[in-house]
Amino acid sequence: MAKVMMVASEAAPFAKTGGLADVLGALPAALVRQGMSASVVIPKYKGLHPAGVEKVMTDLPVYINNFRHRVDVWRLRRDGVAFYFVDAPWFFDRDGIYSSYGTDFMDNHLRFAVFSLAALAIARELEQPDILHAHDWQAAMALIYAKCWFWNDPRLEHLKHVFTIHNLGYQGRFGQQALWELGLDGLQFHPEFLEFYGDVNLMKGAIVAADQITTVSPTYAREIQTAEHGFGLDGLLRSRSNKLTGILNGVDYADWNPATDKLLPANYTPEDLEGKAACKRALLEAMGFGAEAHARPLIGVVSRFAEQKGFDLLEPIGDVLMQEDVTVVALGSGEPHQEWIFHDLSTRYHDKFRVWHGFNNGLAHLIEAGSDMFLMPSRYEPCGLNQIYSLKYGTPPVVRATGGLDDTIEESTGFKFGEYSPAALLGALRHVLQCFRDRDAWLERMRLGMAKDFSWDRSAAEYVALYDRLLGR
Repeated sequence: MAKVMMVASEAAPFAKTGGLADVLGALPAALVRQGMSASVVIPKYKGLHPAGVEKVMTDLPVYINNFRHRVDVWRLRRDGVAFYFVDAPWFFDRDGIYSSYGTDFMDNHLRFAVFSLAALAIARELEQPDILHAHDWQAAMALIYAKCWFWNDPRLEHLKHVFTIHNLGYQGRFGQQALWELGLDGLQFHPEFLEFYGDVNLMKGAIVAADQITTVSPTYAREIQTAEHGFGLDGLLRSRSNKLTGILNGVDYADWNPATDKLLPANYTPEDLEGKAACKRALLEAMGFGAEAHARPLIGVVSRFAEQKGFDLLEPIGDVLMQEDVTVVALGSGEPHQEWIFHDLSTRYHDKFRVWHGFNNGLAHLIEAGSDMFLMPSRYEPCGLNQIYSLKYGTPPVVRATGGLDDTIEESTGFKFGEYSPAALLGALRHVLQCFRDRDAWLERMRLGMAKDFSWDRSAAEYVALYDRLLGR
């Protein structure tokens, strides 16, 4: 039985800021169901002490530049997976995972370097895996240190290294002084490894060090090899294209299923959609709309309000869109200007447009269930999860054809537009509103989407095949 140890900065339900946590919370258990042994290593953040956790390593010495960092390690077994928590209070007993009050911690490179070295110690002393699988730049140092410091360690030299890019836009880029702070030297600082326009780029280092690179959808794997989506690393990724694979993320239907969702006022199935109408009424009431809004098509949005997500396209067409017979509800927070776009439309068209700033899990589920259609006009989207949730909830997605959005949405289940422009978005939305008037065709579209299967077991089988190829099985 092959053993994989995953290293990442977050994993649901223990620590979460986005989709990375969902992957680390669900994929390892799916690998176990496929017959593998799986473990996960994340930092022990402030207040993280789940029931049943036990300390398995005390005062583990982690050295960088001859300075000893004190680390303890805790373990919890859940769904057949061993979760390890790296307890380094100086670095992780803080308010916030990566930042505080909107400002990144200045020592993030050192925080995750100590974490990565502790993860390698867990691999040596406790797990002895066959595969070391690191996720995003925060875990990149595990592969970099393995390549630079432990290449001849008999307990680690056999390891195969996999690196998953969840979002190439966040690379772990730091000034040249970080090289010394991480215990590295000029031998690693060159264009074929860590150097990137005079800076240290940790994601670049992991891409070079990995035996296999994966991304979270097949289309995104192709897109990041282009100048438009490569964020300066497209040349490197093209040179390693024979080691680059796109595996579409799955979703956890135990949490996202309208037939069983405990957060909904009524449940429903493709065969009996009565509950969806009840969810729409509850959503409109929760957002403060009157009964007259129920007859209008309802567009839902649940998102980070970030430039990547494409909502700047709404700004020049908002006034025109609001002349249509439509209602919009949105949930999210993020960049100030993106938040302002939603706030401005909500203020000026309060009878048709409402926004909830922040995050509310119950409301997120209600928007997925109660909306008639779901909007994701992303500039780029490595995978995306909400469009998959929307399919299951009978809420046809309206997406830009990029990354995982293009891979998961078909013309029979949703709507896609290609050009990244306000005019293209407006045209797509007008087409959707026209289609909504044909109730029979709309119900068929809903039911086809609800029948789609994007479970983690399908994705896990592809990872098992990749691991087997690396291990020569």
